[in-house]
Amino acid sequence: MLGSVLLFSLMNVLVKLLSETYPVIEVTFFRNAMALIPVAVVISLQGGWINSLRTERPMGHVWRSVVGLTAMSLTFWSFSLLPLGDAVALNFSAPLFLTALSVPLLGEKVGIHRWSAVLVGFVGVLIMVRPSGEMLTHLGALVALGAAFCQSFAMVAIRQLSKTEHANTIVFYFTAITTLILALVMPFVWITPHNLTDLALLSATGVLGGGAQLFLTRAYSLAPAAVVAPFNYAALLWAVLFGWMLWGEMPTLHMVLGAAVVAVSGLYILHRETRRRLQSSPPAMGGGGG
Repeated sequence: MLGSVLLFSLMNVLVKLLSETYPVIEVTFFRNAMALIPVAVVISLQGGWINSLRTERPMGHVWRSVVGLTAMSLTFWSFSLLPLGDAVALNFSAPLFLTALSVPLLGEKVGIHRWSAVLVGFVGVLIMVRPSGEMLTHLGALVALGAAFCQSFAMVAIRQLSKTEHANTIVFYFTAITTLILALVMPFVWITPHNLTDLALLSATGVLGGGAQLFLTRAYSLAPAAVVAPFNYAALLWAVLFGWMLWGEMPTLHMVLGAAVVAVSGLYILHRETRRRLQSSPPAMGGGGG
């Protein structure tokens, strides 16, 4: 999980750097197209193509790809509009939206403890965006929250697909479908990479992102979500560190406080959800959910 977080964090740095020169859509295209390389390698080593391409829910993959691509594009856009640490912090409100959406979309029961954690988490979001100040109307904050909201829909879609689909199948179809969608848009926004260095950096976003996704999937297959998910918040530390080193960005006090509240509420939601799953299912050999 820590390896996944580091790779994603390095990818985010490249995205922010490249978005200063190239359209966000083009950067997103390279992120998805080049991610097919590590995904293809893993599929070839694990189960082969026939098993990975077999699916019972093709339209489910299309829906997951559309909402996932929207979330990714908005996230990358927020990197160019906000300090990296601020954008990542606001993105961590996604689990709050997911908990709220799990009731109508997944039919899950959410008790008073998790609803309370959601409300506390949104207080943390309000602390970060300062509704009485300029942040509420700041395009970057609105884009980052929109990304988190769309990401929660993508999480719902993944949960639904995971009931019948293998993890490699979900990752492959998402990567392939989003690459195809973006390829159709490329003629309208394309800027030819200025040099081999830029081309290498654009390609690296995909290799890093694809590798990070595979590390993430592997982490959840090796241990319960309650064990590995909290390490995801290390992304906040990396974002602040890289933002300070490369752009001289320092998080404000209200951003740090709000991010801490969101992180604590997210971890509590994870704790309650893990307890609920353990109580509702018989003991399993090897343990582990996610």
